[in-house]
Formats: sequence, structure tokens, C-alpha cells
Amino acid sequence: MTQALQIGESFIGTGANAAHVNTVFGHREGPAGVAWATALATPSQGHVPFVTVLRPSLPVKPLTLFVTKAAPASDTHGLLIWGPAQAGLAAGVADAVAEGVISVEQSDTHVVIAAVWVNPEADDAELVYRNNRASAAQALRSGAASLPHIDDVLAARDSPSNPFFTPKV
Repeated sequence: MTQALQIGESFIGTGANAAHVNTVFGHREGPAGVAWATALATPSQGHVPFVTVLRPSLPVKPLTLFVTKAAPASDTHGLLIWGPAQAGLAAGVADAVAEGVISVEQSDTHVVIAAVWVNPEADDAELVYRNNRASAAQALRSGAASLPHIDDVLAARDSPSNPFFTPKV
């Protein structure tokens, strides 16, 4: 039986141009579809979800909702979100379909919600694009495989770290 919802996460790259993508993948007629439509219909100040396109008038399939984790801090930051991060997300979703992580059939019956981090300090459009493309595809792969394994979670519980904090042990 296929999972009703596949939830994935991926962090790719280093520094200000790194990408952090969280994905929710599921059937349009299930909870993912309800969440997708609700998020699109209820934007908030600085966070306006939008349909991800490969180019104008060509949305990626499965239809993918881009939800930014950081409100645009400047015109440059906004352009990095709507330009290279969006293009990277779209290409990464298409990569997941091309790889068979998402079936061609599912591309018409399922949706993706992607929460995407673009650092306000990002300054390299090509790196933002490449990192978001790789991160989107990896997040979808991880969701399909139900990663991480609980053994990995338990092994890391006493030494958590991320690019912004490592506790003194």
C-alpha cells in the first residue's frame, strides 16, 4: 500500500546559498490536496504561496505549491525566491518524476507542497538554483523511502546540530 502522505526533507549546500526544502506529497483528493488548496487560498503577509512553473504557463507536474519559509527581505532576495529557487524546485520535482520516484500517473493525481528556505543573504543565483534543484529531488526521494530511519534518529539524539547551532557537549 502506498503512503497517504510522503513527507521529505533535504538540506543541500553550504553558506548563504544553501537550500533547505521540506516536501509533502500526496493525492489531490486527500489531506495533501486539501492543504495545497487551503495554503494557496490563504496567503499571509510576506508569505504568498504560488504554483511552481518550469516557465510561464508551464507548471511542473505534479502541481507543486512553493511556500517560502522567509518573507522577501529585499528586492534581490525576492528575485532569488521567484527566480532561481522556483526554477530549481520545478526542475527537482521534474527530476523526481523522470527518476520514477513519482510515477507519471501520480503526476496527474497528486500534489506537492514545498516549504523552501532562501537565505536573505544569498548572492549566487546559479548556486541557489542548483542547490534547490538537488534539495527538492532529495526531499521527494526521502519522503518516498520514509527516511530517515528511526535508528539514525535515535543515534543522533545526543548530538543534534545544524548549520546554525551545535550544542556544547
